[in-house]
Amino acid sequence: MLSKKKNESESFGVIGLGRFGTALALTLAKAGKEVIVIDRNEAKVKELRQYTDYAYVIDELTSEALREVGIQNCDTVIVCIGEKVDTSILTTMCVVEMGIPHVIAKALTAEQGAVLERLGAQVVYPERDMAVRLGKRLISRNFLDYVSLDNSVEIRQIIVSGKLVGKTIMEYGIRKKYKLNVIAIESGHTTTIEVMPDYRLNEGDVIVVIGKIDNMDRFEADM
Repeated sequence: MLSKKKNESESFGVIGLGRFGTALALTLAKAGKEVIVIDRNEAKVKELRQYTDYAYVIDELTSEALREVGIQNCDTVIVCIGEKVDTSILTTMCVVEMGIPHVIAKALTAEQGAVLERLGAQVVYPERDMAVRLGKRLISRNFLDYVSLDNSVEIRQIIVSGKLVGKTIMEYGIRKKYKLNVIAIESGHTTTIEVMPDYRLNEGDVIVVIGKIDNMDRFEADM
């Protein structure tokens, strides 16, 4: 059982070892984090035992069973049971009521997510987010990746090409015309975070831009 000690590094609990839960648990464990992993499938749990000492088979995710393995001592617990809605909701309610500081729950639908949010969990939508990321890449050949800060603001990585090549940030009017801020430039193997407005952009540079989604879309379309 994982017991929390004073000044110990952050610990995590992953409940449900589907593709999402297994990948998450492996990432955390390989980064040297203390991870409790829980699933009812013995084969899945066995696979994780080479990466963590805290891998448990639990048939019924009751509050008592979760406490027995020390889930209440985790700083963050991720409930990765999106497919079984009733189990997802009940398990999330259990860990929230234990007073765990940070509870994250996987959801497959907006309705499921709304319920989990009301219980006090931070909700993630892995399938939806992956679909959105893929869609953005298909729409724009310049798009590399993005981080959504809220419903209207994003940070995007954009490859410099077309009209941008040979222009400075000021000449192209990235800030004045599009109301976007360039917060970093990757050129070759060098990343610059102190971006000068007179920097002349080269083919293949990657600019990291923050701003409103509508302005970002207009900027990419004009490129």
